[in-house]
Amino acid sequence: MILRAAYDGPMKAILFDWDGTLIDTAEHVYEANVEVIKSIGLPPLSRELYGEHYSPNWRLMYAALGIPTDLIEGAAGLWHAAYKGHEAELLPGARPALERLVAAGIPIGVVTAGDRKVVAGQLKRTGVADLLGAVVYGDDIAEQKPDPEPLRRGLAALGHASTPDQAAYLGDTLDDVRMARAAGVRAIGVQSPFFHPDRFLHEADAHEHAESVAAWVDGYLVARTR
Repeated sequence: MILRAAYDGPMKAILFDWDGTLIDTAEHVYEANVEVIKSIGLPPLSRELYGEHYSPNWRLMYAALGIPTDLIEGAAGLWHAAYKGHEAELLPGARPALERLVAAGIPIGVVTAGDRKVVAGQLKRTGVADLLGAVVYGDDIAEQKPDPEPLRRGLAALGHASTPDQAAYLGDTLDDVRMARAAGVRAIGVQSPFFHPDRFLHEADAHEHAESVAAWVDGYLVARTR
């Protein structure tokens, strides 16, 4: 784990991104985007170009990747048709980590850019839904990451809208970290195949970078008892 600043104290709420943070879908999301770019007839989408322009706000990302404005809305349908991650498994240690937080009396939630029709089924199938006090889906709200409003809505649902500085958000993209920073929440970047750890710290100003949700939760719970 790379720390920019030490733990600031007990967290009243901890929220998480979903794809690539708790569930092993980062490659599925990338591969679906490769198919979108191919279907539209643009040059192949390399991993490097994807890492440079990826955003959970898919409209912004598609514009940055050169998809014509009049085709961007339709690209969402192409993505859903190509996506193969519906039956993906949780990342190693993710569910036990969430269970330990709940057992410690810490409210948890998910704030995702994913659509309800995709993510709700995954949450239920993996058993994570039963652990969460709040879920904000990408199609619940007009504002999208890195805008802070989705995270603020998640905090409010957990009853902690007034104490963002005593909450944490973990995500595997730069815009996850930027959203957390904009909301005044402790921002933790989680290891990603598309973003070097330094980018979380220096481009997005993360407080920390963690190898995984499980690793961060282990460290946090140990520090909390000192």
